[in-house]
Amino acid sequence: MQKILECVPNFSEGKDKKKIAEILKSIRKIKGVKILDFSNDIDHNRTVITFLGEPKSVIQAAFEAAKTASQIIDLTKHKGIHPRIGATDVLPLIPLKNITGKEAVKYSKELGEKIATELKIPIYFYEKSATSKSRKNLANVRNIGYEKLKKEITTNKKRFPDLGPKRLGKAGAIALGVRDILIAFNINLKTPDIEIAKKIATKIREKTGGLPFVKALGLKLAQKNIAQVSMNLTNYKKTPPLKVFKLIEKLAKKHSTEILESELIGLIPTPALKNTSAKELKIKNFSSKKILNF
Repeated sequence: MQKILECVPNFSEGKDKKKIAEILKSIRKIKGVKILDFSNDIDHNRTVITFLGEPKSVIQAAFEAAKTASQIIDLTKHKGIHPRIGATDVLPLIPLKNITGKEAVKYSKELGEKIATELKIPIYFYEKSATSKSRKNLANVRNIGYEKLKKEITTNKKRFPDLGPKRLGKAGAIALGVRDILIAFNINLKTPDIEIAKKIATKIREKTGGLPFVKALGLKLAQKNIAQVSMNLTNYKKTPPLKVFKLIEKLAKKHSTEILESELIGLIPTPALKNTSAKELKIKNFSSKKILNF
C-alpha cells in the first residue's frame, strides 16, 4: 500500500511573485509529488504551500524548497506581521495514509540532518520530532523571532539548535517537525482596531484559558485596514471551526464590531465542515479544491 506524507512549509515571502514561483518550481521538479494548494499574504509577508506524495519524494521536495528559499529570501530585510525565524520558517510533516507518526519522525530527522549538513541552516525539532519537552510547542521555538534569535543562538544554551550551526545567516533557522493535521483559520473583523483582535485572541486561545487546541494572535492587516484574529486549530475534532467562529462572533459583538470574513490558509479536512458550511463560516474564495480528502 502506498504511503502518503503531507508537507505544509511556510516561507517568509508573500510579496514577490517571482520568488514564490521559484519555490513552487523547486517542489514541482520532484517526481511523485503533488502540490494541492498555495497561498500568500502581503501583510504577513508569508506563503504557505501544501503538497504530498510518497515519503522519500516529499522529503526531497522539502529539501529543494528549503534550499531555494535560503538562496532567494533575506531575513535581514524581511518585514511582516507574522512571527518568523527563517526563510523556510516552519517545515511540518503530516502522516496521512499508511504511515505512522514514528515513521514520519524518522523522515523528519533525515530531512533535518540533510538541511543542517548541506545547507548549514540551524534546525529546531518541534511537536512529535521534539528532542525536549520545552520545544514540543512551536510557539516556544519561534516566539523569539529572527532578530533576537540571531543574538541568543550563539550564547544561550536554551536557544542552541538541535542540528546545524550555532549562528544565523540571512536564511535564518527552520522549525521542523511531525504534527497532526491542523487548520490555519483566520477571521477578519470589521474594525481596524488591533486591540480588539488581541483581546479576542486572548479570550479564545487555550494558553490563556480559552478553547482547547486553539492558538491565536491578534494582528493588523495594513493593506485592508482591518484587524485579524489569526489561528491554528490543532485538533478540529475536539474544537471545530464553527465553535471558534461562534465564540469570536459573540466576542466581536461585545466590542461593537462583527466578523467581516474568514480565510483558510491551506486545506480543511472534510469532517471539519460537518454541521456547517463555508458560507456559514464566511470563508472567502472557497472552493472544493480547499478540501483535504484522504
